Amino acid sequence: MMDSILQTVDEIIMRLVSFSRDGDSRIGCPVDGKIVDLSIAAPSLPTNLLSLLEMGPEAMQQAEAAAKSASSDALVSPDNITYLPLIPRPPKIICIGRNYAAHAIEGGAQPPTYPEIFYRGATSLIGHNAPIILPKISDKLDYEAELTAIIGKTAKNVAKEDGLDYIAGYTLFNDATLRDYQKKSSQWTIGKNFDNTGAFGPEFVSADELPAGADGLRIQSRLNGEIMQDANTSDFIFPMDDLIAKLSECMTLEPGDVIVTGTPAGVGYARNPPVFMKDGDVIEIEIEGIGILSNPVVNEA
Repeated sequence: MMDSILQTVDEIIMRLVSFSRDGDSRIGCPVDGKIVDLSIAAPSLPTNLLSLLEMGPEAMQQAEAAAKSASSDALVSPDNITYLPLIPRPPKIICIGRNYAAHAIEGGAQPPTYPEIFYRGATSLIGHNAPIILPKISDKLDYEAELTAIIGKTAKNVAKEDGLDYIAGYTLFNDATLRDYQKKSSQWTIGKNFDNTGAFGPEFVSADELPAGADGLRIQSRLNGEIMQDANTSDFIFPMDDLIAKLSECMTLEPGDVIVTGTPAGVGYARNPPVFMKDGDVIEIEIEGIGILSNPVVNEA
């Protein structure tokens, strides 16, 4: 397992979480094993990440100052919160398929020459520690570890060399997929949009805290502690700057848009025999420098 990520006061604003406490949705900054609740430390700021991003860099600077000077009454224990998807209802959730050559090949396809793009809906999203639901109508629930970029400012017709300027930060995603439903159609959307299957978070990490384009980061999935996927973001077919350029020539990217960048080889359906997630399992996604996203798997009630 990769080393744990340590927080210091100088970098706390580079990490943000979305959570619920006392029935209210909030955002906060992890520091020294606690979370600075920005609704207490900076009550004039928004209480959700999307609105904070829409306000621009000045709002981030205000949050940073507030977090660094927060009093003890603004500190909460992670044990006393419920993590939410980083952005519960993003403007767009844009997913990229087969962005690692080895994954394309293990699935019997040639690596694509243009990104394979599909959407997720907000009703599929869950937060860190929330259960991924195995529906009654399928037993083919697969895991997919993915790096995710979050857009920080409006982008249209962006040149590749400027693409990274539009990424506010990065996080983790588990693009859990019902493989039998994915295969019912030439379009993948239905298998990717079951309720409570898209784990998203827990921490937003500012882009300037990571290598340019989040390149060269180790990415893993672990099912019940066993490593299933183990690769590196340097293996992308379409790196982040190229994705921003290609997407923005077709659509306007907006603050809070989520780009889920594809999964490496090692998924369950391609194994012999196949491995699918079941009730009682725990699936972890980890990317170097970003953290761990962990979710139990639970049968639909």
